[in-house]
Amino acid sequence: MFLFLLCLVSLLQIMTINMMTMCKQTQTLPNVPLSIGGGHSHNLLDVLNVHRQKDKVVIVMGATGTGKSKLSIDLATRFPAEIINSDKMQLYEGLDIATNKISPQAQRGVPHHLLGVLDPNADFSADDFCGVTCLAVESILDRDRLPIIVGGSNSYIEALIDGYDKMFRSRYDCCFLWVDVSLPVLQSFVSDRVDQMVENGMVEEVRQFFDPNADYTKGIRRAIGVPEFDDFFRNGPSLDEETRALLLEQAIIQVKDNTCKLACRQLEKIRRLRNKGWSLHPLDATEVYRKRGKEADEAWDRLVSGPSSVIVRQFIYNVKAEVPTNLTAIRVPAAMETAALAAATY
Repeated sequence: MFLFLLCLVSLLQIMTINMMTMCKQTQTLPNVPLSIGGGHSHNLLDVLNVHRQKDKVVIVMGATGTGKSKLSIDLATRFPAEIINSDKMQLYEGLDIATNKISPQAQRGVPHHLLGVLDPNADFSADDFCGVTCLAVESILDRDRLPIIVGGSNSYIEALIDGYDKMFRSRYDCCFLWVDVSLPVLQSFVSDRVDQMVENGMVEEVRQFFDPNADYTKGIRRAIGVPEFDDFFRNGPSLDEETRALLLEQAIIQVKDNTCKLACRQLEKIRRLRNKGWSLHPLDATEVYRKRGKEADEAWDRLVSGPSSVIVRQFIYNVKAEVPTNLTAIRVPAAMETAALAAATY
C-alpha cells in the first residue's frame, strides 16, 4: 500500500508540474513590477487527491462604464478576495484619468494586481497577459483568497479562458458575471463621464504624453482620449482662442464617439462569447443608471451587488443555503486534506 501511494504521488506530481508549466509560459517581460508577491509551492494534497475540486476564479465582464470595478470591490469586501485587472490600457502606468483607473481610495484596501504596472511604451500581448495572470491567480490562491479578474478587454479574457488548449478551464472553475446596461442609457452615461474626466483634468494629463512623433498604435497611446487630442496639441498653440476652443470641442466629441463605439464592440464580443457557449450570469444595471443618489445606490444593491454575492457564494461553496462569509478553504476542504495526509502516513 505504501509503495503504491509513493508511485501515485510521483506520477501525479509530474502531471501537475507539466500542467503548471504550460499555464505559466509567457514572453520575457523586462522591468515589469508585477504585484503578485509570494512564492508558489504545491502541498501534498495538490498531487495526491486526484478528484479534488477545481480552484475557484470569478470573472467580471461588461462594457465600459457599466460598473465592473465597483462590483469587483463590492465582492472583494464581502469575500476574502484580490482583484486582477484585465483592462489592457489600465495595465500601463500613467493616464489614470484618461484610462479611468480605479483610485486607491475607491479600492477600499482590496489588493489589486496588474494595475498601472507597465511602462507606457511597452508592448504587451494577449499571450503576455495570460502568462502573468496565471501567476497572479496562483499567488492569490496560495494565500487562500479568491481571485477576481475584472476588465473590459474581452479579447484578453477569451485568450485566457479558451487559449493554451483550454488549460485555464481544466485547472480552474470559473464564474462569469456580466454587468449589462441598455446601450442608449450607457451611451448617455459614458458621454457625461467624458465631460467629468475633462473637468477632472484629462486634457492636461494627456498633454504630458503628447509627442509629435508618437506612434498611436503602441503602448498606452492607443488609449481612447490620447490620439483624439493630437490636432489640438499640435496646432492649437498657433491658432486664435476661438479656433483653439473649437478644436478642443471636436476632440472631446471624438472621445465620446469612440468610447460609445468601444462599448458597442465590447457588448457584441460578450454576446458572441455567450453564443459560443460561455455560461454568463447577466446582471441588468440599466435601472441603476436611470436613477440618482440614494435611489441609484439602492437599485445597485438590489439588482447587481446583492444578486452577484448570492451567485458567488453558491459558486464558492457549491450550496444554495446560507454559508459562512469566511473563505477558509478556497483551494481544498480541510476534511479532504486530513484524509489525504492520513492515507499518506498509513
